[in-house]
Amino acid sequence: MSLKLSVITLAMGAVALSSCANDKTQSAPASVPAATVAPAAAKPAQTTLAAEGRNPAEFPAYVEQLKQKARQQGISQKTLDSAFANVHFVDRAISLDQNQPENKITLDDYLRRVLVTSKIQQGQALAQQHAAELQKVSDRYAVQPQYVVALWGMESNYGKIQGKDDAFSALATLAFEGRREAFFTNELIAALTIVEQGKATSEMMKGSWAGAMGQTQFMPSSYLRYGADGDGDGKIDIWNNTSDVFASAANYLSSEGWKANQGWGMEVKLPAGFDTTQVGLKNDQAHSAAEWQQKGVLSLDGKPLPASVTRAWIITPDSDQGRAFMVYDNFRTIMHWNRSYYFAISVGMMADDIAGASVQ
Repeated sequence: MSLKLSVITLAMGAVALSSCANDKTQSAPASVPAATVAPAAAKPAQTTLAAEGRNPAEFPAYVEQLKQKARQQGISQKTLDSAFANVHFVDRAISLDQNQPENKITLDDYLRRVLVTSKIQQGQALAQQHAAELQKVSDRYAVQPQYVVALWGMESNYGKIQGKDDAFSALATLAFEGRREAFFTNELIAALTIVEQGKATSEMMKGSWAGAMGQTQFMPSSYLRYGADGDGDGKIDIWNNTSDVFASAANYLSSEGWKANQGWGMEVKLPAGFDTTQVGLKNDQAHSAAEWQQKGVLSLDGKPLPASVTRAWIITPDSDQGRAFMVYDNFRTIMHWNRSYYFAISVGMMADDIAGASVQ
């Protein structure tokens, strides 16, 4: 799920709530991408839609077409009636989705916005408060608890900012917009399937303007694929039940290849004249930490790089800033959740802080 370009209006809380979805992924994105850039001025929704031959006045007829597609995929009339009872055009979703980024913000700016001291301290406290639940999830999925808590904090500010938009209205609106019609139509069908299967009621299906839901900010397809029952009550409630939230997040990471015996990476110093063709996350750009050290890569404190790391990559999110990171397979797994260097780095750093020490 290499994921998911957006705005940062909620960077202090749930970054993903202000994101725009991307359907060009290898596996299902959990949420939509955290912003790595500043927002451009939004275009009026009606003007852009009209330019593509779609007027908001045509939305009701388009909804009927979506219902027909849903019926063809086995969605019952009962589910359609409940899901579309209050369906409406969400012009705010159009504006935000078309608010394409133009001016990049720096990694430092981003980290200052999302890794505030109070948020990290809250994560540490919540990790202690939910220690039993988290340990159960860790034992089941082989994912360290601090990463589950870090994702929880990044996605919804520990459940406090989940979004209140009706998922069916948001997804139908974005499908109607047309730029990623197939993606959002499929997500709408997935949302309807959740209700059809009795996993959630239509009233529960609330989330961000882009259709990401709950404390994990899962897109509907990710809920169906990775949602997990954490407390054995037969339900998967990512909106209200922390046991399910933790289990679903851990199940996602585990399913996407998480390695419990390693961290995410570390910030490093590159030697003068470092070959930039070696920078990136392609498989052929991976080397062991020992090999990177031979190439002159150093830890920030000058200590040897961790000898136990047998596969690592060098990334430079902001070439003009000069910051560089040596990252591991788990970093690439976090990138499945959200395809943003900034997001993945912030999750890793927050996890280290929550754990109380940098885990190499």
